[in-house]
Amino acid sequence: MKDLIDIMDLSVADIQGLIDDAVDMMNHPEKYDSCMKGKRLAALFYEPSTRTRFSFLAAMQGLGGDVIGFTGAASSSVSKGESVHDTAKVVSELADIIVMRHNMEGAPLAAAQAVDIPVINAGDGGHAHPTQTLADLCTIYREKGRLDHLTIGVCGDLRYGRTVHSLLRALMRYEGLKVVLISPDELRLPKYVRAELEEKGIPYIETVSLEGALPLLDVLYMTRIQKERFNSLVTYDRLKNSYILDMDKLSRAKKDCIVMHPLPRVNEISVEVDDDPRACYFKQVYNGRYMRMALIRRLLLENDHHRYVPQGEIVKDKYICHNERCITSCEQEIHHYFRRIDKNHPYRCIYCEARAEEE
Repeated sequence: MKDLIDIMDLSVADIQGLIDDAVDMMNHPEKYDSCMKGKRLAALFYEPSTRTRFSFLAAMQGLGGDVIGFTGAASSSVSKGESVHDTAKVVSELADIIVMRHNMEGAPLAAAQAVDIPVINAGDGGHAHPTQTLADLCTIYREKGRLDHLTIGVCGDLRYGRTVHSLLRALMRYEGLKVVLISPDELRLPKYVRAELEEKGIPYIETVSLEGALPLLDVLYMTRIQKERFNSLVTYDRLKNSYILDMDKLSRAKKDCIVMHPLPRVNEISVEVDDDPRACYFKQVYNGRYMRMALIRRLLLENDHHRYVPQGEIVKDKYICHNERCITSCEQEIHHYFRRIDKNHPYRCIYCEARAEEE
């Protein structure tokens, strides 16, 4: 494993290995508190972040390493027009590993293609957030004792919710998964993720009713309606209070159902829920630090560091991605790679997963 761009870069065995390492770090932090001494992490956060950025900083410091970086494009040479490619190249001369949060889908992948050090995707637009997924999987495993034979309900912004996309794709590989998709029609799960559920034979239902779904669930994953993803404030204002979980609604859930949220929350979970033993969203923060520690250690211990090369059945520069949220829309020198997915929808952009035939 050289980079973590997408949760699917990790096998089921990889995920379990990271969970086991993270739990050992929780129990025996002294074994690891200087294992990355002399190593430097560059945290390149083009978008605002509190939990993810602090989590990575705490993770690297917990391993005895150092951290450099920026928090916001305005405080870097990006404000002068520097590309992701060039920023990554410069930083790779100063650090041993890069963590990138970016508003454009595929930006961390573009960075990984430019450098010979590991790159971790800390969230790219509405596309993916694999390290949040690692925190989520660790939390589910520690609370439920398993990652298989679960009914997962995901609620809120399923269209732009990168945490939802990553979590569902990770869990698709476990037996006995059932999914309940709870959202307004405008924020339905993207077609390409629903297509993956269907291709893998995973049963799912779509509903607008949180109350109706709650009795079915082993895990409820709430998400906020993300104002920053909307082009229209009118639409955002209409949808922002679509779902609010309070104790009255939670009374409909199973006694052992757990409630999760990637945070930050706005008002989609009432603070009265915080003291319920089923509330696990602050535990996700704790688990996330140790999963990131395990990931950083694993990547830096790998000796086979090489520049990212797209895998699978790839075509290069045959199509152009017209997704305005894709990194290829603003960095023109990036090669346009498309990967063959299935016979019905043969190619998707490797950066944002837009379908070639739709463009």
